[in-house]
Amino acid sequence: MKSHPKSYVISKRIDNFSLRVYEAYIFTRRFFMEIFGGGFEFQELIKQCFEIGYKSLPLISLTGFITGMVFTKQSRPSLMEFGATSWLPSLVSIAIVRALAPLITSLISAGKVGSSIGAELASMRVTEQIDAMEVSAVNPFKFLIVTRVLATTITIPILSFYCAFVGLMGSFLDITLNEETNLQAYFQNAFEQITFLDIGSALIKAVAYGFTIGLVGCYKGYYANKGTQGVGEAANGAVVTSMFLIFLEEVAIVQVTNWFR
Repeated sequence: MKSHPKSYVISKRIDNFSLRVYEAYIFTRRFFMEIFGGGFEFQELIKQCFEIGYKSLPLISLTGFITGMVFTKQSRPSLMEFGATSWLPSLVSIAIVRALAPLITSLISAGKVGSSIGAELASMRVTEQIDAMEVSAVNPFKFLIVTRVLATTITIPILSFYCAFVGLMGSFLDITLNEETNLQAYFQNAFEQITFLDIGSALIKAVAYGFTIGLVGCYKGYYANKGTQGVGEAANGAVVTSMFLIFLEEVAIVQVTNWFR
């Protein structure tokens, strides 16, 4: 068996990485060109918004509610040492609105939605359904890719704010059982420290995360190969790559937001 020098292996990996980056650039550029190219598939977009958004509500509801309640329970002992339990609503709302709601929603969606998109498109690729669409004069990129990426970009921000609301309700339930705070007083304290910058940064995060999940899932599925093995690789790659990029975007957006504070 012929062995290659280490320098050759490293060079080959760099070439493969550069090729994937170039393919991703071409894929992203084509997406924006197709958006403004006319002939928009509105019905398919509504269908994808339903599949991605509405069917994710139970999981988002449960996760958001438990996150708000558990975060409140974990924060109470520390604040009790300083006699500052009255700060709990503000603390929880800042944590949920600024960071937890967009991040948790996007990570759940990356696992549920990203893998589903990657597997679906990869299955269509290996069974030559995408090739059949091209032969029948249907633009598969506009019908399959543009609608799914736009659907995730639209629905993930909506789900993020819904997750924030459910999380705050979970926190309220824990606080009212321990401190007997009414709903009006709770929300007054909760939103006292929330600014327009917090809401704006949360929206920007959610839009960026949604776009990333949709684009990565579609890219992995659209360029799948290796038969049925490629379907699993596309689904796994969509989840791993989306989560990695989401964490990078989180760091970058937080850093930029802190410059404006």
